[in-house]
Amino acid sequence: MDAGSAPDAGGITLSPTIPPDVDVPQGNPTLADLQHDFDAYSWNTFIAMNWPVGADGGVDTSQKPGQHGDNPTVWEGWMPSTSIFLPGGAPPPAWGAPPILPPICQGKLQPGEKFLTQVGKTPGLLSESVQPFDTGPLIDQQGNYTRFEILVNKVMFDQIVAQQLYSKAGQQRFNAPANFKCGNASTGEQGAIMVKAAWKPLENPADAARFHTATALVYTPASENPRIQESCTKQRVGLVGFHVGHKTQGAPQWIWSTFEHVDNVPTEEQVRAGTLEASYNYYDPACKDCVVNKTPPRPWDPNKKIIVNGKVFKSQIVRVDVRPQLMKDSARIHNEEARALLAAVNPASVWTNYELISTQWPTQPGDCATAELQDGSPAPQFLANSTLETYIQGKVPNVSSSCIRCHNNAAMTTAKSSDFTYLLERAQ
Repeated sequence: MDAGSAPDAGGITLSPTIPPDVDVPQGNPTLADLQHDFDAYSWNTFIAMNWPVGADGGVDTSQKPGQHGDNPTVWEGWMPSTSIFLPGGAPPPAWGAPPILPPICQGKLQPGEKFLTQVGKTPGLLSESVQPFDTGPLIDQQGNYTRFEILVNKVMFDQIVAQQLYSKAGQQRFNAPANFKCGNASTGEQGAIMVKAAWKPLENPADAARFHTATALVYTPASENPRIQESCTKQRVGLVGFHVGHKTQGAPQWIWSTFEHVDNVPTEEQVRAGTLEASYNYYDPACKDCVVNKTPPRPWDPNKKIIVNGKVFKSQIVRVDVRPQLMKDSARIHNEEARALLAAVNPASVWTNYELISTQWPTQPGDCATAELQDGSPAPQFLANSTLETYIQGKVPNVSSSCIRCHNNAAMTTAKSSDFTYLLERAQ
């Protein structure tokens, strides 16, 4: 496959329809042609998923994203993992039901608000001192913990429920590798989609103008080691990371699209050259002796700020940018194109403050009907979101972040393949 030069932009549209698959060019496309199509697909997915919702929770076709300021989005009405994998393997509530809440939070959640609890890439981060890879909480420049959530679309939710994959007992009865539905361009059907979002608390209300925001009930469970008090507080939060996986006929290893807020972090190159912005969400340009990309000192208690030598600890994160030049060029071109489209709707749109980092896709996809597929030789080989894979950026095989290669190891509680999602191992 010829690498070729980066192609022109084109292919991004303001549409509320999530593309069911990538429109791959016929003939003998170059790697650059293919990356272009996957990146255009990623932006079209981002735009459709962040389309305004109407009062009924469906797509509001009378307005475009950001047209009247910030807007509640389609994906925020999807089913959160916290409502799927319940204590005792209980069946999840019906699609569209409000989030399942712990007793301390009950009665506090208003319609349209979200429930956030996870503080790391893995769910049990605070209580698990031993992790399979270097991970830890991500702490913003105000000393607050970033929160994460995972949601799935109705296609994926319905399949988890129908096959009873939400419980350990159900997975044992199923007794086979998971194989989720694929998006199909010829029928227009969506495949299974999961989204992982990262949110930072907005301590200063003036900051909200640059973010897609939400009001969240932020829950911290009690813990013995470290000793953490149970809490449930209401916070205004801003979206800083957005990672989407969509299983399609053309990419049964899933297409992985990763976006970030433009103010998150500088690249290593920018730090070296001194071409820094005045401020970032996760980097302090004034701190010359801060160790970069280091997990925070323990103990980790989201109820408290970490104090080191009399100062509030803040994560000092730099992007370790290992994308090939072709991938960087494609992302830049598509970000410029998408930003122009979104700014034409509203020059002050919050959605102009988000950027595609890249799209990872299988170059040798295989057949959607086959369970337990190989990794399909992903391109680019490594891809990390600075908010979601903060401490595993780079290009060390089996250590650094590669969406497909990492998720290829995912298994259910029965040890059978869970089809590139770690969600099913949360079953109780």
